[in-house]
Amino acid sequence: MRKDVIIPVILCGGSGSRLWPMSRESFPKQYLSLIKDSKYSLLQNTIKRISDIKNIIPPILICNEEHRFIVFDQLNQINVEPSAIILEPVGRNTAPAIA
Repeated sequence: MRKDVIIPVILCGGSGSRLWPMSRESFPKQYLSLIKDSKYSLLQNTIKRISDIKNIIPPILICNEEHRFIVFDQLNQINVEPSAIILEPVGRNTAPAIA
């Protein structure tokens, strides 16, 4: 792999507790469309924002095991095939997800 390649890592786990009742455990806020006049979720908007960066490869996504089908579906909707989807068996906040 070239040295100048950017490997985006997107953390998209979460418990869905901060934006209740819109967001919930089975469908947290990152999978909702919250931006006015946008049909895309926060996750989809994030991926679309990075798509024009030069020397970028498809993203690696880190999500809760229970949200894997939502992530796959949302990526499919915007025609993105990730480099990998890493599943967390248990959410433990940001630092462990990065590690």
